Amino acid sequence: MAKSLTIFSDGGCIGNPGIGAWAYIILEDNKEIFYDSGSSGDTTNNKMELTAVIKALIYLEKIGKKGIDVEINTDSQYVKNGITDWINNWKKNGWKTANKKAVKNQEYWKELDQLTTLFNIKWKWVKGHSGVEHNERCDTLVQQEMEKLSSSG
Repeated sequence: MAKSLTIFSDGGCIGNPGIGAWAYIILEDNKEIFYDSGSSGDTTNNKMELTAVIKALIYLEKIGKKGIDVEINTDSQYVKNGITDWINNWKKNGWKTANKKAVKNQEYWKELDQLTTLFNIKWKWVKGHSGVEHNERCDTLVQQEMEKLSSSG
C-alpha cells in the first residue's frame, strides 16, 4: 500500500464567470494511477481550481487512503496561499477577509479545510504552462472538458 501519493490539479474557465472545468491526476511512485475531470456551465476559475483539489481528496478518502502523505501540486497561488496561509485568519475572523468582507467561495474553502485534516499534505505551487508534464496534462483535460461542454450547448 502506498505511503505517499502525488496529486496534480488544475481548473479553468472560458469567461469568468463562464463555462469551467477541473481535472486532477494521482501518481504513485511517479506512475499515474487515476485521473478525473469534469465541467460546470456557470462557474469561476477559482471555483474550478478549488474543485479539482477537493475532488482528488474526496477520491483518496473514498478508496481508504486517509492518513497518508500527499503532495498536492497546483498552479493556483489562490488555492495554495488560501489553504496554507489566508485560511487561518479567515477562520479567526469569522470567515471575513482583512477588509471585513465575506470570504469568496467559502463553502469550497470549508470543504477543502475539512478534507485536509484527513491527510498529511505538502502543498507545492508549480508554474502553469511551463512544461511540467502532469500539470500540462491536467490543463489538457480541463480544455477538453470545456470544449465538450461548449460544443454541446
